[in-house]
Amino acid sequence: MADPHIANTLVLIPARMASTRLPGKPLADIAGLPMIVQVAKRASEANVGRVIVAVDDQAVFDAVKAAGFDVVMTGQHHQSGSDRIYEALTKADPEGKAEVIINVQGDLPTIDPESIRASLRPLQDPAVDIATLTVEIEDEAEKANPNVVKIVGSPLTKSRLRALYFTRATAPHGVGPLFHHIGLYAYRRAALERFVKLSPSTLEKRESLEQLRALEAGMRIDVEIVKTVPLGVDTPTDLEKARAILGAKLLGAKQG
Repeated sequence: MADPHIANTLVLIPARMASTRLPGKPLADIAGLPMIVQVAKRASEANVGRVIVAVDDQAVFDAVKAAGFDVVMTGQHHQSGSDRIYEALTKADPEGKAEVIINVQGDLPTIDPESIRASLRPLQDPAVDIATLTVEIEDEAEKANPNVVKIVGSPLTKSRLRALYFTRATAPHGVGPLFHHIGLYAYRRAALERFVKLSPSTLEKRESLEQLRALEAGMRIDVEIVKTVPLGVDTPTDLEKARAILGAKLLGAKQG
């Protein structure tokens, strides 16, 4: 049974067929199912609300539909996942019943359903517009890796930060933990509607980080600290890792 607090939640999963590093990525087989279906299954296991996949390709649409999940066709012109989920929201929920929208990236087939649930916790504070996730960095090499996005945040509790900045640099300076941003977002509906109407901001373009647009516009983003970073599948090597992880889980379930 879902928490009453999150009864009016939609989980939207954007899936984009075009990928230069991994062509046909949403349909890549992982443990007997297309990757996008595996992501939808993780979202369904989180049990926080209706799950809808937003696609731009008929083959992906058909695969998701065949697996029994709700799916919406969206345009191929979108520059970001947030734009795609907003179009999907207007089509799937034109009456405006959903109060919270969780954006789960379509290339996270091994994401822990608990992490999806965790993204809703900061929204219990009515002052928060957008919630997201982070994990403390333990690998020293990641601290200087520009591909690992860091959150500069003010601690609110042991498990929560208020985001002040997102950066590819090693920050903040000095002694203390650094935090790796996980690109999963829970939006209040009004916040998502406002966000997609904003033009790309100065710092967003400089850092190539879309979430800075919200901060520059004065929107509040709070961050829940979780234990693990989900594997994002962007390359053939990532795909093999995901196959190994979910294949082992499937084998363990059969043996159990």
